[in-house]
Amino acid sequence: MMQKILIANRGEIASRIIKTCNKMGIQTIAIYSDADKDLPFVSEATTSYRIGEAPVGKSYMNQKAILDIVKKEKVDAVHPGYGFLSENASFAEIIRKEGTIFIGPNSKTIQMMGDKLLSRKKMLEAGIPVVPGSNEELTTEEEAVAAANSIGYPVILKASGGGGGIGMVRCEDEKTLRKNLETTKKRAKTYFANEKVYVEKYIQYARHIEVQIFGDKLGNIVHLFERDCSIQRRHQKVVEESPSPFLTEGAKEKMLQAAVRAAKAVGYENAGTVEFIVDEEENFYFLEMNTRLQVEHPVTEAITGMDLVEWQILVARGEILPYKQEELESKGHAIEFRLYAEDPVSFLPSPGHIEVLDWGKGDTRVDSGYKEGVVVTPFYDPMIAKCIVHGENRNEAIEKASVFFNQLQIQGIKTNAPLFKHIINDADFKTGKYFTNYLSVKKFN
Repeated sequence: MMQKILIANRGEIASRIIKTCNKMGIQTIAIYSDADKDLPFVSEATTSYRIGEAPVGKSYMNQKAILDIVKKEKVDAVHPGYGFLSENASFAEIIRKEGTIFIGPNSKTIQMMGDKLLSRKKMLEAGIPVVPGSNEELTTEEEAVAAANSIGYPVILKASGGGGGIGMVRCEDEKTLRKNLETTKKRAKTYFANEKVYVEKYIQYARHIEVQIFGDKLGNIVHLFERDCSIQRRHQKVVEESPSPFLTEGAKEKMLQAAVRAAKAVGYENAGTVEFIVDEEENFYFLEMNTRLQVEHPVTEAITGMDLVEWQILVARGEILPYKQEELESKGHAIEFRLYAEDPVSFLPSPGHIEVLDWGKGDTRVDSGYKEGVVVTPFYDPMIAKCIVHGENRNEAIEKASVFFNQLQIQGIKTNAPLFKHIINDADFKTGKYFTNYLSVKKFN
């Protein structure tokens, strides 16, 4: 049994984990930086510890400081949330060596799937289709050019250890590829301590669709259906929905089964996501596997009625998956909107003091790490909330979203709420006819 869990994260995901722990009768230990001392999660936890100054290296990424608290509090488990140390294999291993449970997959899986080149090779071995591209590290311009020529331009130059859109450069021709190779390698080394890069074919009219998978320690693996994450800015998701309005049932079933095979190929445990890129003909290709809980997990919770954080805890303490595949069902339609403190046109962060924050009335689920009167600082990701609507069908979900954003009141900071109003009323969105280039093509203002 787990009696005490340390949450190695902040903001809304910390609050989200605390909510489930409270339901399960588990004590929570929160850590917070100087910049976050007034945020709700600090007081919501059973016990909270100042972890350090605002910069992530001195706070949420400070493994030694976190480990000291783990030892002091004698916690049973550590939940890393997402981001920060959630996909850090060495951190997971350090936690386990202390005799503490890391709520996530084992460090070997994290390391393997965190390297995109290694994961591509593993998926090819398992018979999972991958995006056409190079399967080896590109060390010279000539190697990069040869690889690009073999698949045809445009291509995406990618950091093998990258994520969240960082370390990705679209190259239209050989000149652009040569120009960006060394820069991308240096950036990859700076951000991910891994300078390996490779190229993939750029699919111009593509959907980004992912599958939620779950595995237990006994080898059982299920999927909890798909999420369409094709509306993005700078390769980062801003709107996610399920079911996908694009996939036919036949193509969806093939993708769901491919995701389960991918998870079985690496002996996956706990929550994970298998991400695919899908072309206009519904051909799908493996992109990557995220070895953690996703930001957009509430979409899956809305359509299945499941608590994925509870599943994580049950599996981490050795229990069998709560449900078999045939017992899982997708009901209705859910859409998540990531509300950011940012300029809705330039997408530049807009930190500041939240003077007014009123979510309005309705049944929209709001997972937020902030409250009225606190400050959104420039030190972390500027997402202030996830707003999730669920309806019997897609049209009803869109209508609920429209009501929510018309009632929403935020003053003191800029947000991307106006962008969502444009999206909700856009004909292409309403009909589900959009691709990953949607925002760059539409240019709402």
